[in-house]
Amino acid sequence: MPPSTLICPHCHQEIAIEEALTHQVSETLEREFKEKILQKEKELEMQGKVQLKTQEERLAKELHAQAQQKVEQQLKLLEEQNIQKEKQLEEARKNELEIRRLMNKLEDDKKAFELEKQRQLDEERGKIRQTIEQQMSEQQRVKDLEKEKIIADLKKSLDDAKRKAEQGSQQTQGEVIELELEELLRSSFPTDTIEPIGKGVHGADIRQIVRSPRGVTCGTILWESKQTKRFEEKWIGKLKEDLRNEKADIPALVTAAYIDDAWKGIVHHDGVWVCSFALFIPLAMLLRKTLLDVGYQKAVSLHRGEKADLLYEYITGHEFRQQIEALVEVFSEMSEQVQRERVAFEKSWKQREAHVKRLYMSTAHIFGSIQGLAGSSAIPELKGLDLLDSGEVN
Repeated sequence: MPPSTLICPHCHQEIAIEEALTHQVSETLEREFKEKILQKEKELEMQGKVQLKTQEERLAKELHAQAQQKVEQQLKLLEEQNIQKEKQLEEARKNELEIRRLMNKLEDDKKAFELEKQRQLDEERGKIRQTIEQQMSEQQRVKDLEKEKIIADLKKSLDDAKRKAEQGSQQTQGEVIELELEELLRSSFPTDTIEPIGKGVHGADIRQIVRSPRGVTCGTILWESKQTKRFEEKWIGKLKEDLRNEKADIPALVTAAYIDDAWKGIVHHDGVWVCSFALFIPLAMLLRKTLLDVGYQKAVSLHRGEKADLLYEYITGHEFRQQIEALVEVFSEMSEQVQRERVAFEKSWKQREAHVKRLYMSTAHIFGSIQGLAGSSAIPELKGLDLLDSGEVN
């Protein structure tokens, strides 16, 4: 039996009923299967959405927790940074105060050092002046002692001579006195020529030819000695006559007798110098100096041209040049010593200034770093550090 067929209303072709039913069942089953699949997919999709929403909510919570934790960490970090900045700012303020204290101390130390140096210089000048004064005083004292000793020795010698003269006869005493005077003159003036005038020869007792240290004859002194207790005017006339005969320069009489009530030891009586035995050497020194001065003036006037030549030769000679060089060397050494001291002091001051500058710059760097982290508006400028930007501190 041929299978049953039907005409498809769509394609107008014959289709077997069995095939059509099979196809219809298949379409129905396929449609139901698809519907089930779609339903299943919708169920799965709904479940996925729920799960996704749950996951999203969980993820959102986790993200919120993480964000909150991160915010807390950021806040904590900012708080720590603020604390650190406050510490750095406080440290910078302390450093600034320390810098100012050091600068003030450096200035005070510099002034104190200059004052102390000036005091030391004044003290050294005072010591040098005192030393020179003591040396001059000591030298003068020694000279005075030497003069006193000479005068004391002369007085003692004269007293001894006087005592010896009193012990013998008047003639013997006179001879002893003459010998004593000759010895005193020779010992006191070794460059002079002391000539005794012999017995029985008309004239004075002693002839003293005064000579300069170079041996130039400057004049002659005639000495007459009298060992009596009564002064006689005829001695003056005789000594003046002897002076003219000898062509000497100065007459002098040594006696123990008084001329008058005004006797003071040394007098100039009627052109003759009269003194006691105790003042014999002092009078001889004065008279001798007078003759040396007169001789010097004569030599100067006589050899004025020669002196000028000698002076020119000395100035242009090696000795004068060497002395000037010695003075210049001493001055140069003193100048170098002062310069070395000045360089040492300047070096020390420069080192201290460099240390202060480094400390000042380090403080400025720290403060600038803090401003960079916290912001210029958060931390105001410090008085003193703002000068660094304007170039007023080098």
